[in-house]
Amino acid sequence: MKILLYSMNFAPELAGIGKYSGEMAEWLHVRGHEVRVIASPPFFPQWSVFEGYSAWTWRKTGWNGVTVWRAPTWVPSKPRALGRIGHLLSFTLSSIPLLLAQLRWKPDLMFVVEPPISCTPAALCFAKLLGIRSWLHIQDYEVDAAFGLGWVRGERVRRFALAAERWLMQRFDRVSSISSAMCTKALEKGVDEARLVLFPNWVDVEAVQPVARPAVAEGVPPQGYRAELNIPADAVVVLYAGSLGSKQGIELLAEAARLLVCSHGIHFVFCGNGPSRASLMDACVRLANTHFLDLQPAERFNELLGMADIHVLPQRADAADLVMPSKLGGMFASGRAVIVTAHAGTALSEAVWGRGVVVEPGDAAALADAIEQLSMSPATRDLLGSAGRRFAEEELDRNTILQRLEEELQRCIAR
Repeated sequence: MKILLYSMNFAPELAGIGKYSGEMAEWLHVRGHEVRVIASPPFFPQWSVFEGYSAWTWRKTGWNGVTVWRAPTWVPSKPRALGRIGHLLSFTLSSIPLLLAQLRWKPDLMFVVEPPISCTPAALCFAKLLGIRSWLHIQDYEVDAAFGLGWVRGERVRRFALAAERWLMQRFDRVSSISSAMCTKALEKGVDEARLVLFPNWVDVEAVQPVARPAVAEGVPPQGYRAELNIPADAVVVLYAGSLGSKQGIELLAEAARLLVCSHGIHFVFCGNGPSRASLMDACVRLANTHFLDLQPAERFNELLGMADIHVLPQRADAADLVMPSKLGGMFASGRAVIVTAHAGTALSEAVWGRGVVVEPGDAAALADAIEQLSMSPATRDLLGSAGRRFAEEELDRNTILQRLEEELQRCIAR
């Protein structure tokens, strides 16, 4: 197959959409398919263009056997509402010449990743012009999120944006998303069930393995990350690792840490970058039980996840059914207990039910209480961690999910 992947975020980004788009492209290339990519320069999650890349020039590069065209993209250092819109539109417009450059190549399928949905009109025109198949993969419902999180306001604007989104989604030959709830939302937006595909984010269960906890005895020094952060070997570590942005509701973590500051055996580690990192650090400046790490290299990812005794995943209530945090798969695969904030019945709460603890979003006291209860029960932590690991192996394995995708891509092209 010849596949053109139109994904604003792409490798070498280590978090979020870019990680998955990169791994998918590489996997398909290794399987013998010809993959080309149109993307922005890498910038996520720190919202700063990576060293060695330019925000202002078109550039053709190679990445693990995949040809990548980078489009000039304005990247605001503080991505607020208007800044986000300008950011997305800058990529949308600057990537059109790169689309036109693929006309002579004529791929078999156009695979578009949302966000941004603003790229879909040009992608549909490209597919129509060449008479090829089109596929929309939804990582976030950005229109719903923009209004739900207050980034964009106005009822008339909302109605127009939702109508345009609905019209565009219905024009693709296939539409996929990363959870059952998000696929249900696609049905509600008018997508034909026969064209709908569940394509969840995955985890490499070979690369992410439960890390054996070192024996804790009096006088035995901490190791690895615990030693680097000066955390006692017998402490219970609560880890948040991922993007530090507005959708995550991370301010709740600072409040939970404050409530547990006198529980000397509990330490919080926040690993990641993003627009909300500075405010989180300010909120934790007097909390001796908090520690910060930048986004860590891929080769230490398993060690990082294994440092945790408890993973925490806060999510704002108004985003819980619009996005499915990709970091959840790694948390499950690590074999550690997970606590999330979500309302009952949401996609996030259902994903964690039976293999983690769910507390109401925005309730710092409930989150702190759940952390404290788990900190006192190693047996419960082990039970939940084992359930999460089984789920990752059975439902989230990378090769299994990408093999299913490959089959769906072939069926889509054959029709």
